[in-house]
Amino acid sequence: MNIFKKIYCRIFQMCFRIALPFLPYREPVILDSIKEIPNNLKNLSIKNILLITDKGIRNLGITKELEDILSKNNINCIVYDETLPNPTIDNIESARKLYVDYSCEALIAFGGGSPIDCAKAVGARIAYPKKTIGKLKGLLKIRRKIPLLIAIPTTAGTGSEVTLASVVSDPSIQHKYTLMDFNLIPRYAVLDPSVTVTLPPHLTSTTGLDALTHAIEAYIGRSTTSDTRKKAIEAIKLIFENIEEAYNNGSNLTARANMLKAAYLAGIAFSKSYVGYVHAVAHSLGGQYNIPHGLANAVLLPIVLEKYGKSIYKKLHKLSIEVGISSKDENKEESARKFIKAIYALNERMNIPKKLKGIKEEDIVIMSKHADKEANPLYPVPKLYNRKDLEKIYYLVKE
Repeated sequence: MNIFKKIYCRIFQMCFRIALPFLPYREPVILDSIKEIPNNLKNLSIKNILLITDKGIRNLGITKELEDILSKNNINCIVYDETLPNPTIDNIESARKLYVDYSCEALIAFGGGSPIDCAKAVGARIAYPKKTIGKLKGLLKIRRKIPLLIAIPTTAGTGSEVTLASVVSDPSIQHKYTLMDFNLIPRYAVLDPSVTVTLPPHLTSTTGLDALTHAIEAYIGRSTTSDTRKKAIEAIKLIFENIEEAYNNGSNLTARANMLKAAYLAGIAFSKSYVGYVHAVAHSLGGQYNIPHGLANAVLLPIVLEKYGKSIYKKLHKLSIEVGISSKDENKEESARKFIKAIYALNERMNIPKKLKGIKEEDIVIMSKHADKEANPLYPVPKLYNRKDLEKIYYLVKE
């Protein structure tokens, strides 16, 4: 990256860091069970809600208890269950139409990051009925309040239940839009481990690594605060201590609850301190090939950490101590490498591949352009890369 662009990126990031204490961040009200939802809706005199989920979750019967509880409490529940793994503009417009046609008053998102991201974007479109998603993408474009949004995560990974971001795919141009605004943060987050026990092992692992990526990228970036560093460390420790138990024994409610807590904490950390090039590259891969975001992050994380090199040795040394891999007196470079090696080993034990299938060399230039545009100047990465630098990362993960 040339010196002038570097200066621009760092000044842009510094301005956001200075503004951080004054920005209107808020955290959702936490509910421990879906059984608490009806009373909260009744207190707000809400009688019609749109439930946004996906076919897989609904066909497994995971939403049935909530639907029954709402029915018993005379709350009309309209269901949209067509959300795709990477929610599309068509998903958003179809769900929005249901909301309007049935005079709904609130949104409940039930699922992983995709239904929650879909519900956020639906809320944005309801707030701005005359604007397309393309016009709402980017930073701080949604200045109006969206309808009440309750998020029920069934995966412990995305942190979407606490973040200000919504990621939407546009298959027509094979690209992902990111909407980022404080009004997209859900009003309630239901951290109920019972709805996560049916999550298959391969999704438990990749969504868990997604949360780990959020926490690590938030921690190693240049816009941290004492609070985001504290939350990121707590999330990382919880993930290292619980993810394999959740992966191997999905019915362990303690492990599931701890993973939900970790994802939530990581979500707060990266909402305030942002992410980095792992996410920028992962988003471009998801937009181009529909590669699941958690899988892309899991594969990319140790590779990008290695590429950052000495710029993050001190911080990874601290994390390595926190999770019990290294001691305080160890060499920082060796300690950092041990931490990265531990992530590789964790991936291997949970059958996460080292490379990603399907990446075509002819697509790398356009994907690197998307990643560069997303990350620079917004993400306060420890080391700045230009498009050519980012291209090399695709080759490192290409099978």
